[in-house]
Amino acid sequence: VRDRGGDATRRFFNWFYWSINIGAVFSLLVVAFVQQNISFLAGYLIPVACLALALLIFLLATPTFITKPPTGSQVSAMIKLALQSCGCAWLGGTGASRRRWEAGDPLPNSGAQPGAPSPEEDLANFQALARILPVMLTFIPYWMVYFQMQSTYYLQGLHLHIPSIFQHGQDRASTLQGYTFPDAWLLLANVVVLLALVPLKDHVIDPFLARRRLLPSVLKRVALGMFFSLASVLAAGVLERERLQYVRRNQTVPQLIGQRRYLAATLPIWWQVPQYLLIGISELFASIPGLEFAYAEAPRSMKGAIMGLFFFISGVGSLLGSGLLTLLSLPARGWMRCPEDSGSINSCRMDNYFFLLAGIQSITCLLFTWISGRYQSRPGAPHLCTGLTRCRG
Repeated sequence: VRDRGGDATRRFFNWFYWSINIGAVFSLLVVAFVQQNISFLAGYLIPVACLALALLIFLLATPTFITKPPTGSQVSAMIKLALQSCGCAWLGGTGASRRRWEAGDPLPNSGAQPGAPSPEEDLANFQALARILPVMLTFIPYWMVYFQMQSTYYLQGLHLHIPSIFQHGQDRASTLQGYTFPDAWLLLANVVVLLALVPLKDHVIDPFLARRRLLPSVLKRVALGMFFSLASVLAAGVLERERLQYVRRNQTVPQLIGQRRYLAATLPIWWQVPQYLLIGISELFASIPGLEFAYAEAPRSMKGAIMGLFFFISGVGSLLGSGLLTLLSLPARGWMRCPEDSGSINSCRMDNYFFLLAGIQSITCLLFTWISGRYQSRPGAPHLCTGLTRCRG
């Protein structure tokens, strides 16, 4: 990947993400089934054994890794440069140091460790980080939408009618006979989409576009992924509004999933397929190219830090999405407040929550398009258009 340029980088992250989802299939199909139908202890022992095996493989493969001696923290160097750029007096932000910063002179190289980046490299790294950070921050609303798949999408699915093919009881007049399938299996739709589309994209779509010099740049692919996530949450909002209409008309059926009873609309759960399909496609175009962008644009001495920042921002998006949901559950006219039954969403307005997320994501899509149109790649960075002499966008 390091020596073969942008095409190898793109393909590596495609298959890296694909392999992650192979693990997700095993987790959802096997571990969730064991936890719900056999024993939680046995279900948790399976991932513990897998983690132990992964650690063993990692240790055995250590001789093949490219390692570097410790050279100090690039994060602390970036913080120091950021504070100095603001003229902080306690870091020497005097008028002279301020003028030195504006002239492009780096920090003095006092006490640097052998092999550490030079002051000039530190300054170049800081400038690269300043270019990358606005792009990274626009991923936060995307992750807010993405993690609905594991929270509100899942909750919505529990309140839709799950067909009788999953029942194990003899009486099919009521779905209250019980279910043996795990709740987490509802998430398999997203995983299956990725497992199917990553090989198709890598072996068919990308080569076809590359031969015609039509393969879009990384940032254009990310923008496309964000629009797919917007379409997903809009589909979820439309479905939720229709589901609430069924509930108001008393077109409901009781069903038992796991050990909990739900009053579900008679609308089949298969209507959730479009939103899971769209969020899976958005992962293909936003999350995977996002990893590729973080790796390719990061300076060599900061690749680990920038990749870590990418995953940190995904956590921030998840946290903000949960915070927004909590805020909307407050007593004062909260859309998600359901005082009658804390386990039901039939008295909530989750459709409004989905449409609010869609509004946030639509604004972010426009902002990202504006930022990406003005983004200039780091000098010396791998070409992000797979080595073509001309790329679309």
